[in-house]
Amino acid sequence: MPARLLPLLTADPQSGDTLGARLGVGRVTVRTLAHQLQDQGVPVHVTRAGYAVAPGTPAPALVHVTGTLGRVLRYAGTVGSTQDEMRAWADDPLSPAPHGAVVVAERQTAGRGRRGRVWDTTGGSLVFSVLLRPESGVPLALADLGLLPLAAGVAVHAACGVGGLKWPNDVLAPDGRKLAGILVEADLRGEEARRVIVGIGVNVHHAPPGAAAVGEWRPEVTRADLLGRVLDALAHWLAAPGPDVRAAWTAASVTLGRPVRVHTPQGDVEGTATALDARGSLIVDTPAGTRTVSAGDVELIGALAGAPPP
Repeated sequence: MPARLLPLLTADPQSGDTLGARLGVGRVTVRTLAHQLQDQGVPVHVTRAGYAVAPGTPAPALVHVTGTLGRVLRYAGTVGSTQDEMRAWADDPLSPAPHGAVVVAERQTAGRGRRGRVWDTTGGSLVFSVLLRPESGVPLALADLGLLPLAAGVAVHAACGVGGLKWPNDVLAPDGRKLAGILVEADLRGEEARRVIVGIGVNVHHAPPGAAAVGEWRPEVTRADLLGRVLDALAHWLAAPGPDVRAAWTAASVTLGRPVRVHTPQGDVEGTATALDARGSLIVDTPAGTRTVSAGDVELIGALAGAPPP
């Protein structure tokens, strides 16, 4: 029942009578539902003027998109993870999520990053998942999947407007602290993905110890505005040719030209990151020769200082 009230709330207060009339319930029930939403972690303001969500909340009524992604959006207070919520929605036999659907939540109890790492969703962060389906025209062939994290990274970096990109899927602040992370999970069928779910977490106005928040550089940013900007940028870069994605990623990179240690399932690769290949893999010059790494975690050797190098 609280989920019925949530889509009606905006940043402007509405009376209990007004909301009750739209829901077909009394104002006492509206008040109960509002408090239930608060208990779930939704920033609902209950005042004499009425009921509203905090300005900048990434709720459907406050998020504006112009591209193909995010036109269908579900917003929740507390979930296990937005990835799991999206997967369940995509598999709904009665009303499956369409291409471009988005799940965004205030809090995750089982949020995860790459290799099962936990993503902290303390208040002030933005966590959401986007569904991609092959019938949309987005290239989801096996050969193209390596470029997806790069395209998503370019989109998030462009929307945040600060920092640089660490291969394959992190956005770092100018001082090297982590601003955002990306998780791409594909359901493969032969040589093509049946669907892909892109999970994105951005520290907007809060960051865990050792990380950074976008608001440190752009205090005016809101989570609703940033979500809309990321979705529009993501729609653009997912449709962009591979060479354009690699060029944009390279221009924002804090990885290329630096000494790195790449942790891979086959062992560490240490050397200088020099370029990306056509599939988005990282090319590393090592003392033993050139290595091409398609999957791994990059550790930058030496602290970043100031802006990314040219």
